[in-house]
Amino acid sequence: MPEAKSSRQDPLRWKKQPVRRTVSQICPPPRRPLTVADIRPGMENERLGVVRDSMFQNPLIVKAELGKPRERSCSLPGVDFNYGLYTRGLDGGVPAAIGHWNVFKQQPTCPHELTRNYIAMNRGAVKAGLVTARENFLYRQLNDIRISDQEDRHVKKDLPSLPPNMTFGTPARPSTPFFDLLQHRYQQLWVQEQKATQKAIKLEKKHKVILGKLYETRSSQLRKYKPPVKLDALWQMPHFQKVRPHLSTFPTEADRQRALRAHQDEHAVRQGTLRMGNYTHP
Repeated sequence: MPEAKSSRQDPLRWKKQPVRRTVSQICPPPRRPLTVADIRPGMENERLGVVRDSMFQNPLIVKAELGKPRERSCSLPGVDFNYGLYTRGLDGGVPAAIGHWNVFKQQPTCPHELTRNYIAMNRGAVKAGLVTARENFLYRQLNDIRISDQEDRHVKKDLPSLPPNMTFGTPARPSTPFFDLLQHRYQQLWVQEQKATQKAIKLEKKHKVILGKLYETRSSQLRKYKPPVKLDALWQMPHFQKVRPHLSTFPTEADRQRALRAHQDEHAVRQGTLRMGNYTHP
């Protein structure tokens, strides 16, 4: 009984203790290539016959074990190998810095190549009577004219001086005027502009000089005159000219004339050669 009581009073005894892992478990060393000694019965890379270590260094032969990453075929150096570049000290340390001072020697600069003056060379080639590309090339080889530094300064403009407090970049878009939108401010401005435009048009018409009545002359009348075109009757064979129709769909001659007048009235808005088709407008 006292043991049971003590176990109830110790709650930390039943808690799961954290698992402490070693450095090799957290950062495992790189996987080395397989060897004959690592092969056990039942593994994917188990082979029959003569087995050599070089067989496990060929990536085309090595198989990945179940639940494990593929083994690398490259052999790694020993444990005492340091990866990376080794920088050898060339400054001499503190004694060399106190004893003497290494001064950086300025590298000789190459002379600045002047720009070729093509305008002057082209002008000289034209004056010499040279027009072809070959002749211009030879002329430029013989007469290589360059622009001096003083002339180059005039051609190349100096950059404008900018104020010290200048801010570069694209300015931010102004905020949307919601109060103007809610108050229909833009509609009111548009109505005012339309009223001002109409007022200006009325004033222009008022101040416009009204000319007197224009009389038509003979030349203006002849310019507007359109001579009537005489429509020839349809050609008909002579022995059919005096033959009367055998079928008449009109009850009387008055109805026939009334239908012809209606057809002539609708002649302008109908389609077809004889104007007997559908209407041209809906």
